[in-house]
Amino acid sequence: MAYKPIGFALGWTSGTVAGLAFQKTWKLIRHEDNAPDALDRDRRWGEILLAAAIQGAIFAVVRSAVDRAGAKAIERSTGSWPAPDKGGRD
Repeated sequence: MAYKPIGFALGWTSGTVAGLAFQKTWKLIRHEDNAPDALDRDRRWGEILLAAAIQGAIFAVVRSAVDRAGAKAIERSTGSWPAPDKGGRD
């Protein structure tokens, strides 16, 4: 139960970090400041789907890394793992 507020803060932080990482990655790949949006009429399907796939992958990796680091920190400080023995995130 004590992990819930910490998990919320970590989730917000990981979303912010993932967004920044995606912006930098997109700029390296396409040399553009703004990634295409699904409703951008001037972008092709390929660009939109590529951007979505990269964004999703970066978000998943950052979220997992932040969640794992937070759980390990809780375990070190309290001596117990903050989640049930089995099961996923949701």
